[in-house]
Amino acid sequence: MKEGDTVILSRPSQYAVKALSNLASHPMGSFRMASELAFEEGIPNPYLGKILQGLAKANVLRSQKGPGGGFALAREPKDIRLIQIIEAIEGRASVRAGAEELGAPADGRESALDAFLKGMQSRVQEFLESTSLEDLARDAAPMEVHRPAASPPVPFRRAQVQDSARAGAA
Repeated sequence: MKEGDTVILSRPSQYAVKALSNLASHPMGSFRMASELAFEEGIPNPYLGKILQGLAKANVLRSQKGPGGGFALAREPKDIRLIQIIEAIEGRASVRAGAEELGAPADGRESALDAFLKGMQSRVQEFLESTSLEDLARDAAPMEVHRPAASPPVPFRRAQVQDSARAGAA
């Protein structure tokens, strides 16, 4: 982390929000492969796959195997709150935790720092509860998306590789 960087969300939560924002930019019900999302958002593919599976278990996403499968939003972007995404990744307790973890001072009085942290935690909580994927997409538009020059990985069947190997040996 560089000096001046601010971290509010963990890296897995950031990746989840990025991937879901990408899904929200496509027509509802469109399934996208984890490898496509990983490529487009610059996220390590195996890591994103695990994150997306967790979001599917939490009913934020739907998953479908096979041709035309992948991941799709389980609800309209306006109905998915950031808090639901973060809690699916971090767990409910870790999102709700905050200033309470500091413990009470020995004299029982709340310090200025304790009061500040509780207020900040409350505002972050309110923001996460009131902000939807649709809000995020609207506030971020128009966004310039950086895409590497290379093509995304293309899934292939094992038989295609064997056929290619046989053709090269002939």
